[in-house]
Amino acid sequence: MNIRSLLAMLPALALPFCALATDERVTYTCDNASRIYISFSVDSSGRPQAMLHFADGDVVLPRVPSGSGALYRADPIRLHTKGDDAIFEDGKGNLRRCSRGNVAPVPPASQSPSDAPQASSSFIDIAGNVRYLARIALPSNAILKIRIQSGQRTLADQRYELNGAQVPIPFSATVDRDLMGKKAGATVSARIEASGKLLFASPKPVPAIRNGQPVPVDIVLKPAGRADAR
Repeated sequence: MNIRSLLAMLPALALPFCALATDERVTYTCDNASRIYISFSVDSSGRPQAMLHFADGDVVLPRVPSGSGALYRADPIRLHTKGDDAIFEDGKGNLRRCSRGNVAPVPPASQSPSDAPQASSSFIDIAGNVRYLARIALPSNAILKIRIQSGQRTLADQRYELNGAQVPIPFSATVDRDLMGKKAGATVSARIEASGKLLFASPKPVPAIRNGQPVPVDIVLKPAGRADAR
């Protein structure tokens, strides 16, 4: 390849890096008169992400599965966008409804701002503990894997490097209720591995929803030879 050909290729080679470096900050104006500034990009592995720009620093939220629109989450902060609208949850019990641009969302004409309903979120937290009854300590390189499903649909796959932690092991995950079948609800299964070998697994998925609401999940694992590894 000659020098001229190489020089001609340089702009194309540099394009992905420039796109990430020059992502435009989008202004969202919220119903409490505040503004948030967001840029959208992908990380080094190609996973979409949103970056919230605050005066004291930036917060990166990876994108996670959502029933509609796009959901970005880094606990306890969540951002749900759909078209020009966004719902921002700051993890402190505050929820803002925002719109792209300099104009805040306006409630319907039949309502005054004080009567406007709070923006609702379809995201729910599923949490619990994983344990087993055998008196065996886990190796330091053990890994806990959690899978939350609704019917055949996987809502969340999580991986925890335990670094010497022992049972009971807590877990939590945020899922989108809109992804659940109306009657399927959600179930949780778990497994513990080390060095690529399965050590313990849940014999069957454990229900995580009761009467439409999440309930604490207690998963009792069985040794690998006695469990139906999922």
